[in-house]
Amino acid sequence: MAVTKKPLVRYKILDSCFKNPYKNFTIDVLLTTVNDKLLDLFDDESQCIKLRQLQDDIAFMKSGEGWGIELADIKDGKKRIYRYEDLDYSINNAPLNEIEMDQFQSAIQVLSQFEGMPQFEGIQEIIAKLKTDLKVSTNEKPFIGFDRSQDLKGIEHFSTLYNAVQNKTPLEITYKDFKTEEPYTYIFHPYYLKEYNNRWFLFGFHHESFKSDWNVAIDRIVDVKPSSTSFIVNDSIYWQDYFSDMIGVSKGVDAVLENVVLHFNQLTGKYMENKSIHETQKHKWIDEFTLELKIKVMPNYELERLILSYGESVKVIEPQYLQDKIKERLLKGLENY
Repeated sequence: MAVTKKPLVRYKILDSCFKNPYKNFTIDVLLTTVNDKLLDLFDDESQCIKLRQLQDDIAFMKSGEGWGIELADIKDGKKRIYRYEDLDYSINNAPLNEIEMDQFQSAIQVLSQFEGMPQFEGIQEIIAKLKTDLKVSTNEKPFIGFDRSQDLKGIEHFSTLYNAVQNKTPLEITYKDFKTEEPYTYIFHPYYLKEYNNRWFLFGFHHESFKSDWNVAIDRIVDVKPSSTSFIVNDSIYWQDYFSDMIGVSKGVDAVLENVVLHFNQLTGKYMENKSIHETQKHKWIDEFTLELKIKVMPNYELERLILSYGESVKVIEPQYLQDKIKERLLKGLENY
């Protein structure tokens, strides 16, 4: 039931009421206050509770499984006033109860799966301390899987790159792309780290091209170290907006926003209704067999790869040049068989 979804939130609200000496919280006032707070927080009437749930919440807070709270015996006429015996008391200062312990233990098990990842450097010590303090079992097997690779090439450079972006430190990068025989070195001013399709990319200012959105795939970095060059600041790119115009990380020099229209067959269409491929996505069924999906993006290589991944389930309707390009790539693929 909905009332069981946010118990800790309700306990915190009640805690603030119980330690308030300036307002008389009868059971009716408590119920109104809790529900008003829940509506403010979640804007969802299904989170509101009935009198029975409120009474159960108070009983739990008073129990040994809760916090063992002590309420004063105060009356306002025939009505009871709900207030802590000790107004300095708060469940925020009390030892963790069973519910909080369970939530912490679940969180620790999830966090433990990030151990060894460079972007979570130092988390091992935090996890170890929490496990010791909370007496969490270390024999639990992982129960959640993340889409990541522990063997991702170049990930050993992540901490250096992260710190360089954070501290505005120029870098001397030795890079080996797919087109050159030997690695080459250049000065780079890092601005933003972006993950896409289980690969990390570093964006920043590249001296030779004079581009402020130069793209560096970290799995192609051979070596990287700080440079003594003065850092070149560029605040003209708002990176969240930059990536909202496309799928992936590749933006062509003359790229412009275009309306892309795709038609999916019935089976895949049902899947695409619940899986957004871009924030601008709009879709509708044009008949019982075809879902029409529209997005507004700058077409790029990653969009082409995404469309091709749906195979025979999708057809490009607009723009025409993109339809021609996908058709050409499918025909070339057939030549391999």
